[in-house]
Amino acid sequence: MVGNEIIGFQALPLLAFIALIVITLLAMSIRVIREYERAVVFRLGRLLGVKGPGLFFLIPFIDSMVKVDLRIVAVDVPEQKIITKDNVTVGVDAVIYYKVLDPERSITKIENYHYAVLTLSQTTLRDVVGQVELDDLLTKRDEINKRLQEILDLLTDPWGIKVTAVTLKEVKLPEGMLRAMAKQAEAERWRRARIIEAEGERQAASIMAEAAMMYEKHPVAVRLRELQTLIEIAREKNMVIVTPTTLGSNEMIGLMAGMSRAQPQLREEGRAEGG
Repeated sequence: MVGNEIIGFQALPLLAFIALIVITLLAMSIRVIREYERAVVFRLGRLLGVKGPGLFFLIPFIDSMVKVDLRIVAVDVPEQKIITKDNVTVGVDAVIYYKVLDPERSITKIENYHYAVLTLSQTTLRDVVGQVELDDLLTKRDEINKRLQEILDLLTDPWGIKVTAVTLKEVKLPEGMLRAMAKQAEAERWRRARIIEAEGERQAASIMAEAAMMYEKHPVAVRLRELQTLIEIAREKNMVIVTPTTLGSNEMIGLMAGMSRAQPQLREEGRAEGG
């Protein structure tokens, strides 16, 4: 009995060591992948497949895996110095949005797909912006964004990558070009102001021409308008103005009748101003 107990005590460290190895192997074989992740598994270097999401097992020292994120990734493309089609040097930066559609191809077809997307975005940005003029770059940014997105999506499709959007962030112009554009904008505002002023003069001339035709048909109206103007001048300047008349008797009678009809209105206006 004593010998068996001694053998049992001696075996305890061995059992503990075996248990530790088993626990370590289990820890190495159990893997948990989140919902937005996938694991590309290789067995002795050969592609085994894609695992996840959830719990799965690997054979320690035989299987290996590469974790791939399926969420949309934003890539900040640094500023690129580009010469446009009309020979203007500009600085353009952008943001690329992409996601992995095929984890297997993104690992087996390209070494580092994130770095590849970044460098490809830089070269494509230079190529596309270099083919457009400065005015189009400033006014047709949506079209340029769409064109960049289509080109990048086509080039990254063999890697299992989907480019969802491309956005130009900022277009930096040289100081000389900014001053020239400011002068152009100021000249454009002056041009519009002169056009508006000329349009007002044209409308005023048209109205005056209609009034002249009406006065030509009714000469007495011209005399009435003249006398009314003289009365207004005399009232404001506190003076009396005498003008000669060349009207005949009949015209004078009509003029006096018109003035008599206008006198009550003038007196009311005078009382209103005096009150």
